[in-house]
Amino acid sequence: MTSKKLLEYRIFKDKIASRSMFLLTVFSLLIIIVMGYGLYSKSTTILESHSIWKLLFDSQWEPLKGNFGFYSFIVSSVYVTVLSVGIALPISLLTALYITENAQPWVKKVIFPVLDILAGIPPVVYGLWGTLIIVPWISDSLGTRFVEYTNGYTVLAGGIVLSVMIIPLLVSLFIEIFSTVPKDFRDASASLGATRWQTSRKVVVRKALPGIIAAVVLAISRAFGETLAVLMVCGNVINIPKSLFEGCYPLSALIANNYGEMLSLPLYESALMFAALVLFVIILVFNTVSRLILHQVKRSYKV
Repeated sequence: MTSKKLLEYRIFKDKIASRSMFLLTVFSLLIIIVMGYGLYSKSTTILESHSIWKLLFDSQWEPLKGNFGFYSFIVSSVYVTVLSVGIALPISLLTALYITENAQPWVKKVIFPVLDILAGIPPVVYGLWGTLIIVPWISDSLGTRFVEYTNGYTVLAGGIVLSVMIIPLLVSLFIEIFSTVPKDFRDASASLGATRWQTSRKVVVRKALPGIIAAVVLAISRAFGETLAVLMVCGNVINIPKSLFEGCYPLSALIANNYGEMLSLPLYESALMFAALVLFVIILVFNTVSRLILHQVKRSYKV
């Protein structure tokens, strides 16, 4: 093969690879569009008979009477998700900082397999752990210190179980993010007399802030859509929780509990599809907004 033909062949392969990657990118976007359209088309029955305002901001849930208010489910999902991330974030951040900045090599060899094991445990196992350990602890020990009575199946139980589920994900992501910070930054900070903690807090974390935000967004999306573990420990009580020691009913648990039972009622099926659509839109909007914030942070820190 002549050099000219070889060059043409390489250019041809480059074009094929470029177009293939473009098509795969478009395909991934089409999947999102198709999912959204499919959920919307299945939700048209409920949207034609009920205003979207009433569906989103009414808390009455009486399917047999035609009342479909999703407000309490949305609030429950937000409460459990925010609580789980609030618990997991500082633990994961400090753990990752210790592993990357202070831990001995043998510690890393022990921690990484443990994180992989925790990340691979099925949600039902976390749910059983929460039912057998966390729920009785809240009911018998912790809850009695703050309220007169609680059965343990609460917002707090859901938040704790979810936080344990997303800690391995956050720690792994943070370790990868902190590892990308150049060693020169650490050396420069140490040469100016900064301690390891000061270097970690003011140099490593600051430089890695955009990555931290992206990791937290991923964890929130993971927690918001979690179903089985939350379903097992939250109590599935249709109300707007006024404290951490009350039961709740997240959107994902509503869909999992009811889909398949009432498919003979078209309005009920459409309502559950609308619940899935709301979940889909919330995660999509949140990720879009977070990407915009991440872009601004990158510009501010000149990353």
